[in-house]
Amino acid sequence: MIGIEFFGNFDLASAAIWMFWIFFALLIFYLQTENMREGYPLQDEEGNAAPNQGPFPVPNDKTFILPDGRGELTVPSGQRGDRDDLALEQSARAAGSPYIPTGNPMIDGVGAASWAPREDHPELDAHGHVKIKPLSKLPDFAFSAGRDPRGLVVMAGDGEIIGRCIDMWVDVPEQLVRFLTIDLNPEGSGETRLLPINFCRIKGDHVKVRALYGTHFADIPGTKSDEQVTLLEEEKIMAYYGGGTLYADPSRSEPLL
Repeated sequence: MIGIEFFGNFDLASAAIWMFWIFFALLIFYLQTENMREGYPLQDEEGNAAPNQGPFPVPNDKTFILPDGRGELTVPSGQRGDRDDLALEQSARAAGSPYIPTGNPMIDGVGAASWAPREDHPELDAHGHVKIKPLSKLPDFAFSAGRDPRGLVVMAGDGEIIGRCIDMWVDVPEQLVRFLTIDLNPEGSGETRLLPINFCRIKGDHVKVRALYGTHFADIPGTKSDEQVTLLEEEKIMAYYGGGTLYADPSRSEPLL
């Protein structure tokens, strides 16, 4: 009796390698399209759609379930999430020419003071609790080492005394100081701003802030709450101080030899 074997003339090794190449090609396609959920479609320097969008299509909408009961977020295809109407103008018509600020770059948030539109809610730890809080609101925390800046006057980069440090903001899970609270009047006016700890130097009798001059502190972006700071507020505050390292004094924009 002659039997008909199904795999008699079938090359299993060839089939395995072809299945691998097909799987690998589909994997590359999937990863590349998932990578295009932000920043696409591509635009030129003037905000128009770029003529070459690449060989891969923009993926379909996708819904993400947010942690800590914050609902769902659907990311539409082609949503860039960038800021519009920036106070910038191109220095020349030639492609690649740099853009220069048209107003106050520190207030407009452009150039060295640029910020990204992050989520306007506080950062949470692994347990869903607010990460950064004022030390005055943390009864279980106490200052134990180093120089305590509370009560010290705050000196701007031009030597002007602009206020006094009245509190510290602590990253609770990391147990690090992230911000200082400064009252913009040495006698205490109640008008406060946050000072990132990495933009100051704590001296024996004062806190030095080189990035800003005295006239700049009133325009520091504020916070909606005196007990928490959102990701967007952090972004704007850090950008303002960072921009001050270049824009606070016109001489800082000049070349150094």
